[in-house]
Amino acid sequence: MRAIRFDEFGGPEVLKSVELEVPQPRSGQVSIDVAYVGVNFADLQARAVGYRVPGLPFVPGLELSGRVRAVGEGVEGLSVGQPVAAITEGGAYADVAVVSASTVFPVPEGVDLRTAATLPTVLPTAYALVHTVGRLQPGETVLVQAAAGGVGTVVAQIAKLAGAGAVYGVVSSPAKAEYAREYGYDEAFLNESFAADVAAATGGRGVDLALESIGGETLRRTMDSLARFGRLVSFGNAGGEGPWQIGSADLYPQGRSVAGFSILGLSVAAPDVLHEIASQAFELATSGKVQLPITAEFPLAEAAEAHRLMEGRASTGKLVIAVNP
Repeated sequence: MRAIRFDEFGGPEVLKSVELEVPQPRSGQVSIDVAYVGVNFADLQARAVGYRVPGLPFVPGLELSGRVRAVGEGVEGLSVGQPVAAITEGGAYADVAVVSASTVFPVPEGVDLRTAATLPTVLPTAYALVHTVGRLQPGETVLVQAAAGGVGTVVAQIAKLAGAGAVYGVVSSPAKAEYAREYGYDEAFLNESFAADVAAATGGRGVDLALESIGGETLRRTMDSLARFGRLVSFGNAGGEGPWQIGSADLYPQGRSVAGFSILGLSVAAPDVLHEIASQAFELATSGKVQLPITAEFPLAEAAEAHRLMEGRASTGKLVIAVNP
């Protein structure tokens, strides 16, 4: 079978086309004939610095859609030929991928496989950030980093459905600011000035909930943009900066709190909770209440180009790789 693999860490150029044997599912697993793969920033981190890579060589890809090819021993509720979407621990950039049955979702009725590839990570993440971890209340204000990305595009829509008073986004360019406003943001601020812009927009009060995935100095400035009793949820470190230590002085004087969230961590540690969150998130998409636009599609052989586009901060919305459309 065809696959895209890297044998060393580095830039997009380390992604190579190879021929591999078709993997077989073990107990508790299923194999899937891959139709589409959703491209995530975690794929870039895996390739560049080894994020969640158990060893080399490695086939990346953390979410996919396709049809069940074979089921392993003990798997119930899934059948050969069934259209599914799945979260994987790698291996999606290939004709066939093997995944844990616990992280496989039947494709909702009326959803095509291309769209289904965007569902497993982005929608549950956005839903959990707003509801499960962020505990957004009606009338509260929200600040979202990387507002024009996949999660950012969905978060504003879900927050508005939950009754947010205002949703502010942070982006890297005026073009992305315009894009973000199309998907529910009341205002979209540029990275370099967002702290001052948030203060101006809220009359110096700050926001009730901040969703942060960049890390480093951006995390610090986001923390400073919280209102009294505000909550910050960290769900990534896309900036690749060293850890920022949160001190007690960041928290108790203003009654602020910090939480974290990882959809990949949840898929391993608590798949039952993942399915509960996903079922509610998927309903928002299938009902048409939430839109997740696919802004670019690449054939499997051009996976490196998808990485270059995302790594260059030029992408918006969701990127997909067409494997066997």
